[in-house]
Amino acid sequence: MKLSHFNFNLPQELLAEYPAENRDESRLMVLNRKDQTIEHKQFKDLIDYFEPNDVMVVNNTKVFPARLYGNKEKTGARIEVFLLRELNSETRLWDVLVDPARKIRIGNKLYFGDDESLVAEVIDNTTSRGRTLRFLYDGSYDEFRQKLTDLGETPLPKYIKRDAEPEDEERYQTIYAKNEGAVAAPTAGLHFSKHLMKRLEIKGVDFAEITLHVGLGTFNPVEVEDLSKHKMDSEEAYITAHATNIINNGIADKKRICAVGTTVMRALESSVSSEKTLNEFRGWTNKFIFPPYDFSIANSMITNFHTPKSTLLMMVSAFAGHDFIKEAYEEAVKEKYKFYSYGDAMLIL
Repeated sequence: MKLSHFNFNLPQELLAEYPAENRDESRLMVLNRKDQTIEHKQFKDLIDYFEPNDVMVVNNTKVFPARLYGNKEKTGARIEVFLLRELNSETRLWDVLVDPARKIRIGNKLYFGDDESLVAEVIDNTTSRGRTLRFLYDGSYDEFRQKLTDLGETPLPKYIKRDAEPEDEERYQTIYAKNEGAVAAPTAGLHFSKHLMKRLEIKGVDFAEITLHVGLGTFNPVEVEDLSKHKMDSEEAYITAHATNIINNGIADKKRICAVGTTVMRALESSVSSEKTLNEFRGWTNKFIFPPYDFSIANSMITNFHTPKSTLLMMVSAFAGHDFIKEAYEEAVKEKYKFYSYGDAMLIL
């Protein structure tokens, strides 16, 4: 498969700027791989497709307010700093992206907050937009992290052209988010409401929680026609013994194992045993899934509608079949489904 196989025409007006009014009332396209059928539902109808002891695997990562705005020393120029990952908690070193990058060089200082109580010094260039910053702050580590939280804002994706609003703090986060560390939401999970989860639990559906801290690498454009040459950024993942037991029991009982999102699917496929069961995992994964690919753990998945030429679209194509996904996306455009993070959802059976 080549990069050009994953291009399609997406009208600008189908990019969701805001989420659906109620989480579980976004639209749901249901693809049945066996029958090659497409149905149009609401997300809360999901419950009709699952039976007792089926397993839903969710990503409980929590988005932190990763976007900060500071001012450059001397010139006062406004600089956006996007926190990617903490490198060292003692020395307060962070990998970040800066914008506009051309103005930011090693040795520059940036000041944050009205009182300029948080300062960062640029100590390395990592990529064209990437920098390593050392934060300087008079206070304990917990106070420093609280300061980042106070000054930061919800890191909405760049294609959303509006500023982050107070509502985004809650809506760009799953209701089961626990472990802070993501710079982007695992968006398939945004459609679950407390009410829907309770109904699924009452029906007897089992939930297994894993953690994969979504990094910006997930959204990095693929720039090579030969997909085997594309390198994914590494993302940190944790799969506990408790989660593996729930999932492996479901596999043994031939139940439906549903990966809620591409991040879950990538984590699961990063830790498969020789018997096609799931192992515990703690570490980093840079797994890139594109067609053809033989999936080992999940036999169904929930996912949003993805951008042309994205690694996410490639994974979904590998799971559902390239031609079937192409047909489904043509239907989605025709039926005016909403795309991307705040958009509608797809269930692939």
